[in-house]
Amino acid sequence: MDTADLDKLSHLSPFELKNRLIELAASHAERVMLNAGRGNPNFLATAPRHGFFQLGLFAMGEAERCAGGMPQGVAGLPNPEGIARRFEAFAGARRDVPGIAFLVEAVSYAHDSLGIPNNAFLHELVQGVLGCNYPEPVRMLRHSAEVVRRYLVKEMIGGSPLTTLLTTLLTTGIDLFAVEGGTAGITYAFNSLRENKLLAPGDVIAIGMPIFAPYIEIPRLNDYRLIELAIEADPEAGWQYPDRELDKLLDPRVKAFLLVNPGNPSSVKINPAGLTRIAQIVESKRPDLIILTDDVYATFADDFVSLFALCPRNTILVYSFSKYFGATGWRLGVIATSQTNVLDAGISALPECDRAALDARYGSLVLDPRHLKFIDRLAADSRAVALNHTAGLSTPQQIQMALFALFALIDEQDTYKQAMKHMMRGRHRALYRALGIDIAEDANAVDYYTILDLEIFGARRYGHGFVDWLLAHKNPLEILFCLADEAGIVLLPGKGFGTPHPSARVSLANLNEADYARIGRIIRSVMEEYAGEYRSASANEPTPQSPIDSAAAQEHHRVAVTNPKG
Repeated sequence: MDTADLDKLSHLSPFELKNRLIELAASHAERVMLNAGRGNPNFLATAPRHGFFQLGLFAMGEAERCAGGMPQGVAGLPNPEGIARRFEAFAGARRDVPGIAFLVEAVSYAHDSLGIPNNAFLHELVQGVLGCNYPEPVRMLRHSAEVVRRYLVKEMIGGSPLTTLLTTLLTTGIDLFAVEGGTAGITYAFNSLRENKLLAPGDVIAIGMPIFAPYIEIPRLNDYRLIELAIEADPEAGWQYPDRELDKLLDPRVKAFLLVNPGNPSSVKINPAGLTRIAQIVESKRPDLIILTDDVYATFADDFVSLFALCPRNTILVYSFSKYFGATGWRLGVIATSQTNVLDAGISALPECDRAALDARYGSLVLDPRHLKFIDRLAADSRAVALNHTAGLSTPQQIQMALFALFALIDEQDTYKQAMKHMMRGRHRALYRALGIDIAEDANAVDYYTILDLEIFGARRYGHGFVDWLLAHKNPLEILFCLADEAGIVLLPGKGFGTPHPSARVSLANLNEADYARIGRIIRSVMEEYAGEYRSASANEPTPQSPIDSAAAQEHHRVAVTNPKG
């Protein structure tokens, strides 16, 4: 592939480029393709799925009980009266069937820990799994929302200081809107921020970089035309945000801060110092700052604390169930806002002409649209306002979401979470062991992705002279296409995610541990070939001292190399 073609391809989103790489990698029928590009997990949580399908069987029985007077093959709407007693009988007759014990425990937890009456909860579960009624309320089913709210409080706060943060969040209150995955949540949030004049063309939006590639692309669209300000994480500091970068948020021209935490592709959570610095900036200097945080990878981290916990008034939280539970095809996500927030305050402070325009937009929904919450506007905007009465995520999706949340809440020892973390860290170690690179433990690491930095990896093994030659003679995309064509390996270019150096993003979720060891060996072999070219080209020049033999150079690269993902 010539340079001109590579230059054209470099303008594509990494996820569109991925399709070209997959075609190339799959073109050799005699080998197995190793796709470590898109982060679709190759695992899934079983208990809440078994529970979902057993719930479906119980729900069908409940519907068929109410089929009096109906034609054959037609059932009625389930009756809530006595439903808990009938569920006990159903579960008792199937106590050894996978999913039944989980369902019984889930209903018990909802009653004992959340105060939800069994009859009311089971009726919501049954109607929801059958999908026989419109979502009501449109933002989220009432009891399912309470379950997911408690799950978010557990997972978005971590361990310190738990009591204070719990009290703050539960006292302040959390509003939820169930959506079709995290990306839908981000899409809806951007749309409503624009519609409600909280973001306008020419406004500055800070973006925590590197980041999920579409989040770089969205603000540039003609829909928004925002000015992007990069808040750069430092690879030499474990992909944490230095104070000098976070201090860019002090500029009052910055209207919003968009980030993924833990990062994609950096795969590390913001450390306590970074969280504290952001919270201080918001509290002392920027009480008007809007924070939009995508925390989809939070559940893979130890003691995670979200900015939603520290700055609830300022933060729109988007969370997806897709990665942790292996449910990308379900499209399950949620948007959370504090009941007291800068969004509603910002709308109230708009000029009268803008408020009048918004009155006209939402006037068909309520008698006093000026008191309509931002999150309710967001739900209405998702259906072009006029179709608000048909808004809401499908009820079977909401029920599976609630069952996922209950599964995690019941698991007080975090057995599932520990198993997930152990598996991901094992894959990470296998990759870097095969690459021949030592890695240090990082308490902030999630290991869902890792960044292979060409400059760091090349300098570590072959010296800075090799890196200079490589960057001068090889397009980073050429290396990715070479891996796809010659070895059937699909990786995504780091450039599309805003990484500072030429790099590749490796998803550690897609494949098994042995596959990552193979990927590491193949990448190492390809780099050896390039090193051979470099040595031939430099045959008449003094060979530069390898950083492996240079203690000073080794120390210079220690942090970035031993923490390749952070």
